[in-house]
Amino acid sequence: MNTAEQLVEELITLAFAEDTGDGDHTTLCCIPPSATGKSRLIIKEDGVLAGVAIAQRIFRHFDPAMQMHIVIPDGTEVKKGDIAFTVEGKVQSLLQTERLVLNVMQRMSGIATTTRRYVKALEGTHTRVLDTRKTTPGMRILEKEAVRIGGGVNHRIGLFDMILLKDNHVDFAGGIEQAITRAHSYLKEKGKDLKIEIEVRNLDELEEALRVGGIDRIMLDNFNTTDTREAVRRIAGRYETESSGGITFETLRSYAECGVDYISVGALTHSVKSLDMSLKAIR
Repeated sequence: MNTAEQLVEELITLAFAEDTGDGDHTTLCCIPPSATGKSRLIIKEDGVLAGVAIAQRIFRHFDPAMQMHIVIPDGTEVKKGDIAFTVEGKVQSLLQTERLVLNVMQRMSGIATTTRRYVKALEGTHTRVLDTRKTTPGMRILEKEAVRIGGGVNHRIGLFDMILLKDNHVDFAGGIEQAITRAHSYLKEKGKDLKIEIEVRNLDELEEALRVGGIDRIMLDNFNTTDTREAVRRIAGRYETESSGGITFETLRSYAECGVDYISVGALTHSVKSLDMSLKAIR
């Protein structure tokens, strides 16, 4: 089991511990252990479906005997009234897994729907939309998977898989040159092969980063479009470029047209509306 799979399993375990405690007494008091049944996931508003594969893991984690029939796979644009899947098994299991499956799928589908909207706004450019670390604690692996399902690109998963020298790192290190130099020394000392990205706040800092070099990507933080276009011209394909900070859906396209490779958008994960759906018994 890789790290991502392990994180998902731990999340599912914690979520059930949070929800059921010492038992779902409502279900246990009125549903016989031998009773079996079937439920279906009903989409209640248009959007992009995400979380079907995770739902399957949740069912299997709780009760391996549960059987799920997938009708609509992850990444599909769905309409109100669509049936995404059916699941059958012990009624006690259906009732105890219902809320966790809905919580995960509604959140993931909301993120995938928002991401798809941004992706479509960038059609015709070479710019791709990135997520950030502005995620729900403990839910990051699922939220970033939802971004990927929606057509976006995952930035670093955490603090461990890339070096991103942001403004505070630069200021505490004493400047751009010191931060980059120390990053290279650290990677050599630890025997690690990680990409290095540097954040710059203006064209003067960009010039210093270009002079120092030894980086993979330059983040243009809170640049206006005029300076972004100039920055892309100066970088001239030597490094990947990323625009970040204060970019809204309305201004997204104008930044893409400056020629940046990526635009990072915290709103993909930090303030999305969940997609409405329900898991209902089939009588």
